[in-house]
Amino acid sequence: MNFTDTAWQVFNKSIEDYHVLDNVDTPINNTFPTDSLERILYAKNWIDTVQWHFEDIIRDENIDPVEALQLKRKIDASNQQRTDLVEFIDSWFLDKYKNITPKTDAKINTETPAWAVDRLSILALKIYHMSLEANRESASEEHRLNCQKKLDVLLDQKKDLSTSINQLLTDIENGDVKMKVYKQMKMYNDESLNPILYQKEQK
Repeated sequence: MNFTDTAWQVFNKSIEDYHVLDNVDTPINNTFPTDSLERILYAKNWIDTVQWHFEDIIRDENIDPVEALQLKRKIDASNQQRTDLVEFIDSWFLDKYKNITPKTDAKINTETPAWAVDRLSILALKIYHMSLEANRESASEEHRLNCQKKLDVLLDQKKDLSTSINQLLTDIENGDVKMKVYKQMKMYNDESLNPILYQKEQK
């Protein structure tokens, strides 16, 4: 089984596990072995899945403003966790390929393996939820047909993205692509970089 097949299975297990209770407060129950790649991928998708539903909730026009602010803080924290875990996955790949010497003419990809994996994780969520809509009995036939068309596009995208990720990993293994990682350096959560936060401290 190639990497993306494994990742896809893990992502869908996470999504299915979440929807047993379908509650953003459900604690994660990651049963994959400690230090395994599968455990890391499951944790990554669990964050994405919970945040997906945070984003649904906060779009309720009747949400209490206080609750909305609290939820916005949770979304910010979730975004930071997501970024941290993506960078951790890239560290895993860097360690895996540490003994690979890139060729002198090796290319640099536009994104790292982990950020491509991040897109695959989100795509798994899109496909899961679009499939629900394409088969929702309470919806109109027109709605279901429109969602089925979108689902077909998403499934095609999944095929292409999976192929691209596997090709990227093969190119890194062969030395045809040099893996280079840049930290995201997000500023909005950093009290020393966000002017709203550090100006508040100076008052």
